[in-house]
Amino acid sequence: MYQTIRYEVSEGIATIRFDRPEKLNAYTPEMGDETIAAFEQAHDDDAVRVVILTGEGRAFCAGVDLDYYKAQMAGESPSKGSKLGEEAFVRSWPLDLIQYPKPVIAAINGAAYGVGVTMTLGCDVRIAARSAVLGLNFTRLGMLPGLGSTHHLPRLVGIGKASELLLSGAKLSAEEAHEIGLVQRLVDDDALIGEVRTLALAMAEIRPEVSAAAKQALRHGAEASLADAMREERRLSGELNRRRKQRDGA
Repeated sequence: MYQTIRYEVSEGIATIRFDRPEKLNAYTPEMGDETIAAFEQAHDDDAVRVVILTGEGRAFCAGVDLDYYKAQMAGESPSKGSKLGEEAFVRSWPLDLIQYPKPVIAAINGAAYGVGVTMTLGCDVRIAARSAVLGLNFTRLGMLPGLGSTHHLPRLVGIGKASELLLSGAKLSAEEAHEIGLVQRLVDDDALIGEVRTLALAMAEIRPEVSAAAKQALRHGAEASLADAMREERRLSGELNRRRKQRDGA
């Protein structure tokens, strides 16, 4: 079904795995389209309660496929899909991800550069292998990051650190990324998927409507005043109670 990713479901967990290891899972618009399709597939499957996003081989995603980019700049058509920068993955998927009702964990198994970093910022949790390297090298290439990075990054690491990273085109070890809060946990390489699945299984035990409400409350509260956050908590709690009573026949 998919050409650039693999999609697997087990124990209530959907794993979306970039599958271009010979290219270090370098990003193409086709990969973006297929990733969106896989997230939609997981969304519509009631058996899926958690999504893991990771890469095959020794890289998570080493940025944009430079061969694809050069061909596009030369006026060639590397594929029948959208051009880089015009595809839905860049233009609208970050908005869908931030509202995605199921928990999403990015398991950063190796090199993550450019879009390989920015695509993780809207995930709920980022866990990295100790050998992973995260590169925010956009300004060194004469461009700015996309996928809502200028919204997410300051909220994750603070405006000062975000400025330092972006304006220097920084490359971070997994340990450095963990120290500044860009990733939540470091794991030995050979234990990464096992530990991520352990967390995912714990999340999968939570009723889907509760997980969705918790995500919504957290996202809202992070941007709201204390009073507004408390109002949203009460509203969502009321909705959950009504659904519980309907389910229990009360």
